[in-house]
Amino acid sequence: MSAETDSRQHEIETQNAAACPVVEAIEQVGTPWRLNVIYALREGEQRFNDIKRATEARSKTLSDALEELVENDVVARRMEADAPVAVYYELTTKGDELLDVLSELDEWARDWGKKVPQNRFER
Repeated sequence: MSAETDSRQHEIETQNAAACPVVEAIEQVGTPWRLNVIYALREGEQRFNDIKRATEARSKTLSDALEELVENDVVARRMEADAPVAVYYELTTKGDELLDVLSELDEWARDWGKKVPQNRFER
């Protein structure tokens, strides 16, 4: 590679490194189903079927989204072993703080994107 190419490659790598925290954050929560789950849990702890009704997701889709959110420590999973077994989900501190960020992003989208009726992430 030429010195100019090496310099440009270094510049690109530096820019990508600076963007990495944002990219990583988006990878943790940035699918429509994960965002819908976060939105559904903004009011507090809910059971799987309650979230399913709120999001209108298929069981497999919701299960995958919840699994990813739990893995990323955005959502906490709690199981009661009493008969019948009940599984509850709620936002973690990390997920709760994310609501504020999503609220700001929602405002930005209303100003600069397609018109939407209200700020969905306000509590």
